[in-house]
Amino acid sequence: MSALPVTSLASRSFVALGCVATFLSVGLRAQDADDTAQVAAGIEQRVKAVFAQCQQSVVRIEASDAHGRLAGTGFFIDPNGTLYTSYSVGGETDDIIVTFGGVRHRAQRMISDLRSGIAILKVDAETPFLVFGDSRDLSVASPVMTVGYPFDLPITPGLGIIGGRDIKYSDRYFATVHLRANLPVQRGQGGAPMLNLRGQVVGILISSIEPGGASFALPIEAAEKVRRDFLRFHEVRRGWLGFELEALAAPQAGTAVVVKAVFPDSPAARAGVLAGDLLLQIGDHAIATTDDVVNACFFLTAGDSTSLRIVRDAQEIPLEVQPVRYPGDLNGQPLQPADDAQRLAPAFIPGPGLTVPRLDEN
Repeated sequence: MSALPVTSLASRSFVALGCVATFLSVGLRAQDADDTAQVAAGIEQRVKAVFAQCQQSVVRIEASDAHGRLAGTGFFIDPNGTLYTSYSVGGETDDIIVTFGGVRHRAQRMISDLRSGIAILKVDAETPFLVFGDSRDLSVASPVMTVGYPFDLPITPGLGIIGGRDIKYSDRYFATVHLRANLPVQRGQGGAPMLNLRGQVVGILISSIEPGGASFALPIEAAEKVRRDFLRFHEVRRGWLGFELEALAAPQAGTAVVVKAVFPDSPAARAGVLAGDLLLQIGDHAIATTDDVVNACFFLTAGDSTSLRIVRDAQEIPLEVQPVRYPGDLNGQPLQPADDAQRLAPAFIPGPGLTVPRLDEN
């Protein structure tokens, strides 16, 4: 089947845009067919504007793994050639090539993190870049876009809506809450940016939901946690508090999480946490369920103090705690893939095998 040009895809999106118009907070309520057409036309215009604004900062990435050449998507995040992509594209591959401005650049892998599902690459070039939004501003039915390179096709936009926020899928856990979007994706779009309709990055496409009609994205705040660790320490430093938790049958004081045990000489023990304490907050994250604890702990960095809020004897107590390295991190190194792989939902399958020459063959 021949590839449709991007302009054709955009022109045929009018009907689909009409379907999602009722989900958008545009301050209008369509009363008749003319109003509906006006709303849909406004959405289409905005989608085209975001696509035009962002496409120069989104790139195709080619790389090699044990099975041959593969392709994926990435996007620049600063003017110095730094870019985000998915772990499946840039995490363990070799001979990574980024095509930008018609020139093929060899990319250096700065860091890859299996737990978050991303990799950070860098090319030696001045580059356009995307700006970040706040994924926390999104709610169910918020419109989102993506721009990427499906299959061997030209750069292509996509449009959908937020379906939810999830920390597990098919009985497997992510390391932090992910954005679930009813956003069609195809092979080769792993690592593409998820954008709000202002053209700001709110996430990175990490996992697909079979059969490709929806996707999970890592919130941009989680990706930035990984990048901050790299800039400070040249590694990801997982934080560990050292308590064992259990879920209550019914919430008490606004939470269903209680401390079952505290490990001796752990950060939690030194902070004064006791068995039986109800856990209300870790850092900026309110705690109501044990899933909230998993999500909050993703953002802990070993050595950086954070706050806890507990309830003991019907009294709220604020505490300060300094996480240490997660015990599974040997000599400060991240866990090996086999240790964490069972926690991760399925990753994107990279794009099809490529026949294009490598950079050193040009």
